[in-house]
Amino acid sequence: MKHIIWDWNGTLFHDIDAVVGATNAIFKPYGLAALDNEGFRAAYTRPIWVAYERMLGRPLREGEWEDLDQAFHDHYHELMHACALAEGALDCLRTWGESGRTQSLLSMWAHDRLVRKAAELSIDRYFARIDGLSNGAPGGSKAEHMVAHIESLDVRPSQVLVIGDSIDDAHAAQHVGAMAVLYTGGMTSRADLAASGFPVVDDLADAFSFAT
Repeated sequence: MKHIIWDWNGTLFHDIDAVVGATNAIFKPYGLAALDNEGFRAAYTRPIWVAYERMLGRPLREGEWEDLDQAFHDHYHELMHACALAEGALDCLRTWGESGRTQSLLSMWAHDRLVRKAAELSIDRYFARIDGLSNGAPGGSKAEHMVAHIESLDVRPSQVLVIGDSIDDAHAAQHVGAMAVLYTGGMTSRADLAASGFPVVDDLADAFSFAT
């Protein structure tokens, strides 16, 4: 492999506590019991509005998704300040960079926020490209964004490893002909990751074995 495409939320950025905290905050007015991390992972799926319907036990009403999504991000953007890079993430970025190979960052998080956070954490220098969500509805599929990201890089998809925490990351990689490995530090349960048939790692450094 010549290039790694990293996911952000739940992969390089260990924000599961902020995600669960924000989710509990938006559903508190509905009278739902607070979830712990594993309870959230049991309900989580993509697109995220389907997970919300699971939690509520009913379809979302017209306009409800937009209200919940805005409220979630309001809470998340406060709680994320207590979050940090995943264990070993910085060593992984440095090791791959020192190998002379390239890496980039592709996320479904807002592009401007992503760029600012990567700079704040002093890791932006490791990436040949950083792409977040600049337009379109949040919570959708990553595949079309992966196509555009790959096309912007001087690398063949067969030479690319995608490292992410959700099955959507793996499907996006598969869509363009790249390889994928899934990390258990994010929002999807290990059981669901393993059932997908894609390689699964509990430590980011272990993903390198799939790149070499």
